[in-house]
Amino acid sequence: MMYPVIRKLAVIAFFTCFVGSSMAQDPGGPNNKLSPAERSGSKPFRVLTNGKQITIQSNKNINKIIVWTASGNRFVEQANIEASSYNFTIPAKEKFVFMMLELQGGKRFTEKIGVQQ
Repeated sequence: MMYPVIRKLAVIAFFTCFVGSSMAQDPGGPNNKLSPAERSGSKPFRVLTNGKQITIQSNKNINKIIVWTASGNRFVEQANIEASSYNFTIPAKEKFVFMMLELQGGKRFTEKIGVQQ
């Protein structure tokens, strides 16, 4: 006799949680249809690769650059560059490196760079 009551209460609790969680979702807007890269606009720099030689060209002056390997070892850490271009060479046997670039004005960007061997 108690089982039908417990089943009904369980069903009501389930649907209440389901409806409550669906109301908590962001309804979205015109900006949500864009990818994160498109929302933030284009990057003010370009990464040019030539084998293991990497060149960073920017519209603004580069203030700071840090480059590290996939294992976490930093091999470039340069501050106060104040130039619109910077070159570096990737150490041997690295397929990917990560770069943090800070431009004049304090805006920071991160980038994963793949290297062909």
